[in-house]
Amino acid sequence: MGDEGLRKRKGEDKGREDRQSLQSHEPQTTNLQKQAKLFLSPLCGICMIVGTIIGSGIFVSPKSVLANVEAVGPCLTIWAACGVLATLGALCFAELGTMITKSGGEYPYLMEAFGPIPAFLFSWTSLLVTKPSSFAIICLSFAEYASAPFYPGCDPPQAVIKCLAAAAIVVITIVNALSVKLGSYLQNFLTAAKMIIVTVIIVTGIVLLAQGKTENFKDSFKDSKISVSSISLAFYNGLWAYDGWNQLNYITEELKNPYRNLPLSIIIGIPLVTVCYVLINISYFTVMTSTELLQSQAVAVTFGDRVLYPASWIVPLFVVFSTIGSANGTCFTAGRLVYVAGREGHMLKVLSYISVKRLTPAPAIIFYGAIAIIYIIPGDIETLINYFSFAVWIFYGLTIFALIVMRFTRKELKRPIKIPIIIPVIVTLVSIVLVLAPIITAPELAYLYCILFILSGLIVYALFVHFKFSWAQKISQPITMHLQMLLEVVPAEE
Repeated sequence: MGDEGLRKRKGEDKGREDRQSLQSHEPQTTNLQKQAKLFLSPLCGICMIVGTIIGSGIFVSPKSVLANVEAVGPCLTIWAACGVLATLGALCFAELGTMITKSGGEYPYLMEAFGPIPAFLFSWTSLLVTKPSSFAIICLSFAEYASAPFYPGCDPPQAVIKCLAAAAIVVITIVNALSVKLGSYLQNFLTAAKMIIVTVIIVTGIVLLAQGKTENFKDSFKDSKISVSSISLAFYNGLWAYDGWNQLNYITEELKNPYRNLPLSIIIGIPLVTVCYVLINISYFTVMTSTELLQSQAVAVTFGDRVLYPASWIVPLFVVFSTIGSANGTCFTAGRLVYVAGREGHMLKVLSYISVKRLTPAPAIIFYGAIAIIYIIPGDIETLINYFSFAVWIFYGLTIFALIVMRFTRKELKRPIKIPIIIPVIVTLVSIVLVLAPIITAPELAYLYCILFILSGLIVYALFVHFKFSWAQKISQPITMHLQMLLEVVPAEE
């Protein structure tokens, strides 16, 4: 009996070490994964990519790309090139995601390649800046479209927009905290709804082209403004509409057979989005000249008013569905980053707990929603986008550079997917250009504030993670205990 007990204890110790190991040659199984794997199939993966990427961007931001290049031809080229870049970046993440089968996106990859400090800085910046600001931007866009029909001829009051955006965040947070399955089903429904309006716009454009509405495409490269700075800024705006291409890596543990389904979802999902974006822009140009498009406040609404006049109300309705779907996908995946960071000891421990009854990372999702509501208070979408884009591409570039580094430093790791080394090299160089371009061409204090905020994470890491002062533990332990009882959550291992 003594030997048997010793073997059992050794087995338990080994199991604990396996859970703590960041690298696994087989997908690791957690309680969260056991429930989610039952339904996060390849179709759900494709819906998550398409549903998260196609949000408000393609319906309201094409004029930002056009404003930088000033011609139809370069504009369409930029939209296609952004799709290619997003696909290449996602393929890099596919290798990382099948090599390190951990949820949390960039976090576990930076941890494995560079150690805890860059990983903590990523989680610090993502949890308090990039993810909640993205959530807030999408919900503010939803609120503007949803409230516009009730205020014809004038802009809706800011108080109405902010309250509606906050309500959307609360509803989405509750849905995803209550059930992984419910959040997934809602995502599938909203993706189907937004694909209806995408199909309507594309088919209408094709019909108009067939009828000979091609005058806006003549001399499409004439009078274009092509320079490094203009192309870089156009890419910035285009890539904002494509953001979300890496979202599946946040739920790798919850995908069924991630070695097959992660790359499959990427290879199908992102090119599908790229084709849709290019065709939608072509449809816009069949009914609007470049000047008219630049003067439009909401391009899709202008398109609907000119082409679908008797049923023009369809456009704002389905744009609302689109933005809600994008917000739901963002919440569904970003909550997993909080969960993983908490599990590694880089956030409050309670954030790594999961619901006893529902098996969702409820504390992480609620925390994420609460921070997003704070970002709604200032409510300046343009500033939030600049703040978001600059910070996010710093870590995109660093993460893909980590892939290059691990090709040489971690050769022993199993790589079910191995892409040509030239792909991560190209994406890393492009990300460097995207980070430096706005600083050089249009320097603003927001970029300095962003860098200072990222670096301030070093102070937080030293005080609360590295040294782990006893007074901080005395404060956090009772908070954790009371939240655990209130939310009915436990560590994933239990």
